[in-house]
Amino acid sequence: MEFKEVVAKRRSIRKFSDKKISEEVVDRILTTALNAPSGHNTRSTRFLVVDNPETIARMSQMRDSGAAFMAGASMAIVVLGDTAKSELWMVNASIAATMLQLAIVDEGLASCWVHIAGRAQCKENPEGPSATDFLREFLPLPEGCEPLCAIALGYSDYQPKPLPVPENDRDRITYVEK
Repeated sequence: MEFKEVVAKRRSIRKFSDKKISEEVVDRILTTALNAPSGHNTRSTRFLVVDNPETIARMSQMRDSGAAFMAGASMAIVVLGDTAKSELWMVNASIAATMLQLAIVDEGLASCWVHIAGRAQCKENPEGPSATDFLREFLPLPEGCEPLCAIALGYSDYQPKPLPVPENDRDRITYVEK
C-alpha cells in the first residue's frame, strides 16, 4: 500500500469483527512502531500488548466516556513512556502511537486511540481516580512508565466513508517567504 493511501485510510474505527489477528501481523506492526523517531534517540516508548478479551473489556471501563467500544476490539496496545529516559516521553509516545496506527492500517486492520494520560476515570469527577490509576490495578504497567493512550485494534466490522476535505482546509497552512 502506498504511504498516501495508508494515511487516507486511517480512520478512528470503533466497531470490530471477531477475526483474530495473527502473531506475524502483530509482530510487523510492533516492529514498525519500535522504529518511530524519538527526541535525542532516547527510545523511551514501551508497548503493553493485551489480547485477552476479559482484560480488554475491563480496560474499556477505565473512563466513563470514550472507552466503552474497546470491549469489542481483538486487541489493545497500551503506549507507555519511560519518564526517566526522557522528559519528552509524551511526545515520543505520541509519535510512536501514530506510527503504530499507520502500521495497523498498512496490515489491513483498523484502530482507535483512547487517551489515558491526564484523564479522569469519571468525567463528572475530574479530581477523582484517573484512568491510569484504574489500569494500574490490573495491568502490569512497568515501574517508571506512564501510559499515554491505548490503541484498540482489530479487523473493521464496517467500511467508513472517506473523510470530507473542508474547502478551507488549506487555510491552516501559512508559508513564510524568503
